[in-house]
Amino acid sequence: MSEPSSASGGALYDLITIGRCGVDVYPLQTGVGLADVETFGKFLGGSPTNVAVAAARHGLSPAVITGVGADPFGEYVRRAIRDFGVDDRFVATFTEAPTPVTFCEIFPPDHFPIYFYRGEHPPDLRITSGHLDLDAIRATSLFWFSLTGLSKEPSRAAHHAALSARTSGWTVFDLDYRAPLWESRAAAREAAGRALPHANVAVGNLEEVETAVGVRHPEAAAQALLEAGVQVAIVKMGPEGVFARTSGESCLIKPVEVDVLNGIGAGDAFGGALCLGLLRGWPLERTIRFANAAGAFVAARLACADAMPTTAEVAELMKGPGVRS
Repeated sequence: MSEPSSASGGALYDLITIGRCGVDVYPLQTGVGLADVETFGKFLGGSPTNVAVAAARHGLSPAVITGVGADPFGEYVRRAIRDFGVDDRFVATFTEAPTPVTFCEIFPPDHFPIYFYRGEHPPDLRITSGHLDLDAIRATSLFWFSLTGLSKEPSRAAHHAALSARTSGWTVFDLDYRAPLWESRAAAREAAGRALPHANVAVGNLEEVETAVGVRHPEAAAQALLEAGVQVAIVKMGPEGVFARTSGESCLIKPVEVDVLNGIGAGDAFGGALCLGLLRGWPLERTIRFANAAGAFVAARLACADAMPTTAEVAELMKGPGVRS
């Protein structure tokens, strides 16, 4: 992959992410619906926040832009972010809304319903342009944002202000489509269309790329993303692996065989590993293969943020007999 021109000197962070955060309340029993679950665990949640955590586990220096409520869960989120090695200086506190909580059900290997309790206007969607350090956003080598952050004002305007500040480096668009958080799929597609020209990397699963560009077939969807303006298009296909394409090359990476426990955090682990590959200037195939293995590592574990692997742990998994080339 040809790396975009480097960000300006003096960057405080290798990457900055912006978007959702909250508390994931996961059942400690598998194969049981929420109505019958008796024990739960509490974990840091929110995809862009977890991507920052995953990147920190690879030795990168990340910060996250998000919001929490003025409540005990907000205190927990702030502490967890710091404890995972992510800078929380851009985490705003809002008295008007509680910190979001998310529940899930765990039915391995491939059924993990998610239930969002975010209210009408959660803290992370209350971020305004005034909360942004545009100099830091401009200087960071990689900026990561997600479609969910475009679902409501003033967060949408803040995202576009941040994207307008980006003049160099990697800007990664996570197509993270969560239907319950949008008024319609058409609204999500319109928002994605406006944001894609500001990104040079787009990553999403089959439903997400179809939402963004109206095409579900992996190769056609990747081509549509390139035509929308990105340099690297990545389509995650679940049990079929990952397809990635640039203008000059493509690769299909088969899945890593693991005993799946909870697949919800796999995409965030993939994201943090993708950041590492982009920032290290790795070739496309090496980057996607590494990110794919990182996702598999977390899919075999219950938690998201708590389960993010180190670079050495991903490398070890890639040596194992369960890796399919």
